Amino acid sequence: MLHLISCYSLLNMRTCLFATSAISLVRARFYKPLGDGRVECQLCPRRCIVAQGERGFCGARENRNGTYYTLVYGRVCAKLVDPIEKLPLYHVLPSVKTLGIATACCNLTCKYCQSWQISQVRPEDTQSVYMRPEDVVEEAKSLGCKAIAYTYTEPVNFIEYAIDCAKEARKAGLLNICHTAAFINPEPLKELCRYMDAFNIDLKAFSDSFYREVCGGQLKPVLDAIKIVANESNAWLELTYLVVPSLNDDEKSVKQMCDWIKQNVGADVPLHFTRFFPMYKLRNLPATPAKTIDALRKVAFQSGLRYVYVGNVPGHGGESTYCPYCGSLLIQRVNYIVRFNRIRKGRCPDCGMPIPGIWSLTQK
Repeated sequence: MLHLISCYSLLNMRTCLFATSAISLVRARFYKPLGDGRVECQLCPRRCIVAQGERGFCGARENRNGTYYTLVYGRVCAKLVDPIEKLPLYHVLPSVKTLGIATACCNLTCKYCQSWQISQVRPEDTQSVYMRPEDVVEEAKSLGCKAIAYTYTEPVNFIEYAIDCAKEARKAGLLNICHTAAFINPEPLKELCRYMDAFNIDLKAFSDSFYREVCGGQLKPVLDAIKIVANESNAWLELTYLVVPSLNDDEKSVKQMCDWIKQNVGADVPLHFTRFFPMYKLRNLPATPAKTIDALRKVAFQSGLRYVYVGNVPGHGGESTYCPYCGSLLIQRVNYIVRFNRIRKGRCPDCGMPIPGIWSLTQK
């Protein structure tokens, strides 16, 4: 479970400020004035038309006298140090520490959201601390982190803040990582890609009806976003698929998804099948059986994907990385802990074949 920021944070915050009515106002970057006091938000596919004094669907942006503002800039409501494997990213700097940050709100309404206490509320209803981008970078460095992760809620909703933090992080030699559902329009995504070194995108199902009924979104914009990150940016990409019993665990649909991944973004993009546990509005469903995860992983391999992982099943062999060419065990992981890493200069030490990923800071 995500631990929200409090005055007793494990990160030993120097100052704890609770945002109630005092919300930071910074002009939003992706909107169009409509000339009658209304604005059109151009950040995500909803393209909300927002009247004076109103907010968009996500609740993170507000129209004030014809100017659209983000209400979450610098208002960090979750902040944790985690191994990079928790994002999950398995082909980026194994075992390094990341400083993960989030602000409130989300532009999706997933019924199984693990961080609903901060993603499904307005910013004034969360506890937060104000952190300038420089403060985030300084804290990451002081904690020995090699990367900053924009995660926990939805970085799309705090894109202005994420970009500004990323600019400062690059100056300090830190990687920038975005874990997102990628329900975003192409132009804002391309701008975000300029500053991110790696993405983990949640592909929630290969079904538009699932997106509409369970997540309050659409599938096509997410698929378009995946293609942009994979084919039009320099960022590393991994995908996560949370397997929800009876809703998106159909092998035929997963086969179609894996075929699409191979054809559109390549066989080397790591895919993580993650076990579901009852959460938020889907407490009536059981946890995903491990045998279901195994079956879907087999489908992915049979489709030609080379790196298929298992999440939320501690001790499973699918947590580790194997050479797809000679079968050697390259990185052994147990519950996000790296036991050993045999990859040398991005290659399998046994057969010499290249293993794609970001294996050192010098690659960036």
